[in-house]
Amino acid sequence: MSSTSAEQRAFVDSNVLVYAYDADAGEKTVRARALVRELREARRGCVSIQVLQEFFVTVTGKLPQQLDVPTAAAAVEAFSTWTTHAPASRDVLAAIELHRRAQISFWDAMIVRSASVLRCEVLYTEDLNAGQELDGVLVVNPFAS
Repeated sequence: MSSTSAEQRAFVDSNVLVYAYDADAGEKTVRARALVRELREARRGCVSIQVLQEFFVTVTGKLPQQLDVPTAAAAVEAFSTWTTHAPASRDVLAAIELHRRAQISFWDAMIVRSASVLRCEVLYTEDLNAGQELDGVLVVNPFAS
């Protein structure tokens, strides 16, 4: 599924994690689950506090078939075993600069910043342009054909 080697870290955006739990997402669910399983087994998956928060809010409040809070909390706990970035004020400032420079949303800039700080070579997301490189991180859409 991935184009990275076993030792490379990969950052996963909340949208990918959400699809892994979205019973109505069809092929995206299949792909997201396979990617999550691959990253978990290889111990290469990375997330941020922001991703964990966005995941919880989305799966408990925005999906057609929402997860109950205990199930969502268990998923957050499982993803918390991945390498996790807890942004500091300097990261917010760096994301503001990336937002200005790359003309991406501030929230996407925070995701890129976390991936960069964790030295991830790949960022799996559907929210940015696949193939672009931002601060040394390659954007990959795991749902693209």
